Amino acid sequence: MPASQSRARARDRNNVLNRAEFLSLNQPPKGTQEPRSSGRKASGPSTQPPPSSDGARERRQSQQLPEEDCMQLNPSFKGIAFNSLLAIDICMSKRLGVCAGRAASWASARSMVKLIGITGHGIPWIGGTILCLVRSSTLAGQEVLMNLLLALLLDIMTVAGVQKLIKRRGPYETSPGLLDYLTMDIYAFPAGHASRAAMVSKFFLSHLVLAVPLRVLLVLWAFCVGLSRVMIGRHHITDVISGFIIGYFQFCLVELVWMSSNTCQMLISAW
Repeated sequence: MPASQSRARARDRNNVLNRAEFLSLNQPPKGTQEPRSSGRKASGPSTQPPPSSDGARERRQSQQLPEEDCMQLNPSFKGIAFNSLLAIDICMSKRLGVCAGRAASWASARSMVKLIGITGHGIPWIGGTILCLVRSSTLAGQEVLMNLLLALLLDIMTVAGVQKLIKRRGPYETSPGLLDYLTMDIYAFPAGHASRAAMVSKFFLSHLVLAVPLRVLLVLWAFCVGLSRVMIGRHHITDVISGFIIGYFQFCLVELVWMSSNTCQMLISAW
């Protein structure tokens, strides 16, 4: 008997399930009861407390977490495509921002690039249009200038509204200038300078008789205005492209609601 007892103790010591870190494996699950055949607890009320509501809630949350993780780890194709295009847009915009700061590679040309961007600003165009309208003496000239003024005001309100709705920041932390605050051109999407340049160039190409070199220069000017906004780090590439598209649709809208000469004369007299 002593030999058998010593062998039983040796088996218990060698059994890995008897170690402290594996004791929980030998215990029965909390929700199960011992069989009736066990002689120790054949009958009697259970002493195990019922599971609390907090524990049940935690179990439900733990059952839901894997599904949520799978949804995050397996996004849709549209989400993957959108995020990929957004990453490419940000990367290319940062590479083209060669005049974004003083330490940029083209920092010496920042003033010239900003000057190109100012040519597409709303304040100079509105001021110049009003000045030409006051000095104009022909009905046809006043009609064109009044509709141009309407298009410029429409552009400022449209861009300001969309920017306030989207609130997208530029690729670099650049603060807007004083003229940008006056025209509410604070955020990046869409590019107000690009929409204005596209709208004005299309307006002039449609209502002014220009030579072919001037028409080419007008298109190049609109393109350079949009590019300058990316080079100084104020807008992404998609912001400028969206600005060009919005400017074209603004021109189409102005053409639909074109004010006649009599309407323009009535507004000028009332003003």
